[in-house]
Amino acid sequence: MSRLYITQAKDAGNLSVNLWFSDNTMQTINVGDFIRRHPHPQYNKYLDERKFNSFNIENGNIVWGKNWDLVFPIEELHAGFIAD
Repeated sequence: MSRLYITQAKDAGNLSVNLWFSDNTMQTINVGDFIRRHPHPQYNKYLDERKFNSFNIENGNIVWGKNWDLVFPIEELHAGFIAD
């Protein structure tokens, strides 16, 4: 079985992101909902659309912040949800 990873990510508006995966699937994930349910100074800054849109793809995952302030398990993203 080959490793699953994100190949592309694009802002979908309203703190959501469209993610394309190495198995040719796509999911839209609302990251803003997760941040609102789990307020934390490290995450709250990404409620600002400009900061939210500063995500990068690193090592096959979507990350926010220079030190990976916000990152989610690839399996959850692929399944279309972020667990609480």
